[in-house]
Amino acid sequence: MSEVKSKTKRSSATSYKISFRDRFNTALKLHKENSLQTLLDILRQPTNSLMTILVLAIALALPSAFYLFMTNAKAVSQSWDGGVKISVYLQDDATEKQAQELLTQLNLRPQFEQVTFVSKDDALSEFKEYSGIGDAISYLDKNPLPFAITLTPTSSFADPKSLESLAQELTSLALVDKAKLDSDWIKKYNSILTISEQIATFVSLMLALGVLLIVGNTIRLAILNRRDEIQVIKLVGATDAFIRRPFLYTGLWYGLIAALLAALMVNIVFVLLKQSTSQLAQLYSSEFSLLGLAPSFTLSLLVIGSLLGLIGAWVSVRKHLKDINPQ
Repeated sequence: MSEVKSKTKRSSATSYKISFRDRFNTALKLHKENSLQTLLDILRQPTNSLMTILVLAIALALPSAFYLFMTNAKAVSQSWDGGVKISVYLQDDATEKQAQELLTQLNLRPQFEQVTFVSKDDALSEFKEYSGIGDAISYLDKNPLPFAITLTPTSSFADPKSLESLAQELTSLALVDKAKLDSDWIKKYNSILTISEQIATFVSLMLALGVLLIVGNTIRLAILNRRDEIQVIKLVGATDAFIRRPFLYTGLWYGLIAALLAALMVNIVFVLLKQSTSQLAQLYSSEFSLLGLAPSFTLSLLVIGSLLGLIGAWVSVRKHLKDINPQ
């Protein structure tokens, strides 16, 4: 009789084993529902949500504007580096024949794209035109300016150190009194760019911290507003992961939407400044055109904004969810 009962119990007892695929589909369904629901909640409260998103967008737009400025400043610097020339001044006792022979030698060297000879008369005429003291020069007994050769290095000498080495090599040549590399002002400009880039990096980090704090505070208020609901859910056995998920998606949406708005702000500024910048470049006979945000940077901005929103929400939920216990 006992054996019959045990068989009956074993036959009536049914074991359910949930497969990995079922668990995955259930989790995917929950994530989909939470993400869509939190997005709709943000859209249903446009006033409060818009204020938070605008603040986040401004905090993300400022580093993006710094990046755009640095990109264009470096582009201008690279165009100047390509136009660096070396002026070789010959000794006072050098004859024109010797100068022409040196010119021929330098023309044969592969380091230079262009070699231009400047005679004493041409140098004097140019000095009279641009110095502003042309009348005083006319009273001199003889032309005090030496023969000169202007050299344009190839692109392989774009590095400042290689240019300086080339200038020193030219100085050691016979008949050469001095080789001057007119790049000091470019070095100063690049030093300013380096300092500006460091400042921009520091400001970007501070603004990223601000985004974390803003998202964290927004999620904290949302948790406090739903405190009673969270207590009830915990009473019926909901896990922290289940409760945490909607708040994480809220932070993610805040960061993503703010990043989209920040990219839009920067692009609007770019469009407004592009025409004025082109007109200014034409006044200086330059073909420079203002560079906009690259698609790769825009994508990076969206990823960074989403991550900052997600991290800010995670920190806030982890801290404040522990303080809510069912009573």
